[in-house]
Amino acid sequence: MIPLSAIDTLLLDMDGTLLDLHFDNHFWLEHLPKGYAQRHGLPPAHAQEHLLARYKAVRGTLHWYCLDYWSALLELDIVALKQEVAHLIAEHPGVIDFLDQMRAEGRTVRIVTNAHRASLNLKLSRTALGGHFDEAVSSHDYGYPKEDARFWEALMRAHPFDPARTLLVDDNLCVLRAARAYGIRHLLAVRRPDSRGDVVETAEFSALESFADLMPGGSLRA
Repeated sequence: MIPLSAIDTLLLDMDGTLLDLHFDNHFWLEHLPKGYAQRHGLPPAHAQEHLLARYKAVRGTLHWYCLDYWSALLELDIVALKQEVAHLIAEHPGVIDFLDQMRAEGRTVRIVTNAHRASLNLKLSRTALGGHFDEAVSSHDYGYPKEDARFWEALMRAHPFDPARTLLVDDNLCVLRAARAYGIRHLLAVRRPDSRGDVVETAEFSALESFADLMPGGSLRA
């Protein structure tokens, strides 16, 4: 239980936390390999194997999240390919009500995402998130992913907050660990980032089943 009276600032991840990770999993594991195979005349299985190796090489770095990087490397218009399956972009249940409740009670609500600005803008245009938070911060604004301590230092300079009275919700355990090392006190993982996927192991972190499962009366149930 996290008493909301102890929280002034909410830092909320986007993909897998506020938004269903199904879109991203489908895009990177199915749609992009298909487009890459067609562009380069490869068998689909070979294209997928090649891309998985590329993903692994840069996972956790800013390149992993950078659409410009992938467009140049793969010789594809990644934004255009994302738009082809943008109908899959969706909020998790209860997200909008949660955001509105938190802001109505006077808390600062920021989206903090590793998503490239082009991806962030696409998702805001395809969902109801816009207007329900105070700022949206991309790690590309600072040049460091959220897995890097320098991201949190830059965020503090740009948008000062009290780490002891801040809650971060994120589906990435490496990000949660980096935030904990920085000193953010309240941390929650997400138990099912992809609504069509399995429940994930969240290791040492408590996790939300759903934003719809928030308990009335001033506490978060994890």
